[in-house]
Amino acid sequence: MNIKKSISKIFGPGLITGASDDDPSGIATYSQAGSMFGLATLWTAVFTFPLMAALQEMCARIGLVTNKGLIGTIKMFYPTWLVMLIVLVSFTAIVLNIGADLAGMGAVANMLLPGIPSTVFSTTIGIFLSYYIVVLPYAKISYYLKWFCLSLLCYIIVPFLSKQDWMQVLKSTFIPHIILSREYVLIVIGILGTTISPYLFFWQTSMEVEEVEEHKIIVDKRIIHGMQTDIKTGIFFSNLVFFFIILATGTVLHQAGLKQIETVDQAAMALKPLAGKLAYLLFAVGVLGTGMLAIPVLAGSVSYMVSELFNWEEGLNKKFHEAKGFYVVMIISIIIAMSINFTGISAVKALVITAIIYGLTAPLLIFVILLVSNNKKIMGDYTNSRWSNFLGITAFLLMVIAASILLFI
Repeated sequence: MNIKKSISKIFGPGLITGASDDDPSGIATYSQAGSMFGLATLWTAVFTFPLMAALQEMCARIGLVTNKGLIGTIKMFYPTWLVMLIVLVSFTAIVLNIGADLAGMGAVANMLLPGIPSTVFSTTIGIFLSYYIVVLPYAKISYYLKWFCLSLLCYIIVPFLSKQDWMQVLKSTFIPHIILSREYVLIVIGILGTTISPYLFFWQTSMEVEEVEEHKIIVDKRIIHGMQTDIKTGIFFSNLVFFFIILATGTVLHQAGLKQIETVDQAAMALKPLAGKLAYLLFAVGVLGTGMLAIPVLAGSVSYMVSELFNWEEGLNKKFHEAKGFYVVMIISIIIAMSINFTGISAVKALVITAIIYGLTAPLLIFVILLVSNNKKIMGDYTNSRWSNFLGITAFLLMVIAASILLFI
């Protein structure tokens, strides 16, 4: 019991949000970046950190101040058509994301136990996650999700299992290496879309509301400061992991001439003969652990959006009979995602579609978040600082440029 209290006290919702950003589909994107371009995209881990931290802090602050989720807040102050558009497009992208993650987890589990088909694994995992999300109370879900974050440590270990030129790693981290090619531009856009993921905005806002209700928090400057530290810690951990995934695949796979890695199981299999069985197992275990962490976050984001849209009772701190609509939406989103694996749509294709949708919707969501977090009628004394606005506007402009390139390239 003391351990649970200690973990909850040290690590808040920001850790789960940050860690869930490194889901199996994100790992696939980072693995592609490393295998295709070596260390040339390593700088993006440093560059995206302040942008992502600023956006997640805005969302968390909105949740703490308004005691409402992001959609609930937007619905109160902005046009209904805008809310409907955000929910419809985001629902589609998130369900595809869940499908890609389940497919990736199934493929990795099949790689470890070849006698069982990948679809059996992905379906079993989907059913298991649906069950424990519904049955367990919020406190336990939050506690277990924080433990799943430890699976990401696997990726920090992998690069140390092979020889590294640490001086070159340092240069690539802090000196951007830009390659003027269509493939490089697309992979950087993919990294931006994977890192600045709209579903995390919904989740972070709603999790802060859950924390307020669970612990009876009265919001003041001390709580805001604690939240900001939690967010920075979670996003730092997330970006550290994506840094090490690019480092591992960039030094092991790229240098060996393996530049066409599209899925997480391919990346794991490719590491086995080059970096050893331990690297292969760590990579595979990391995929399964991050999937267990990310899918509840993805499905929860969908449920919060839809429940706030229709004014349903919501929250992981409520039992099934108290918030039936909330839990039914979550279960349906996972069932639809599981069914994608039987339609013939590959995980890679689902991932590409998801990245495109995220890339197109992120600018709109970031713009709305900036409007809300600067609105004194909504936020009172807790509106954005100049630094937050600078980072938020920078993220908005970057995502607009990325969306434009996606449309015209």
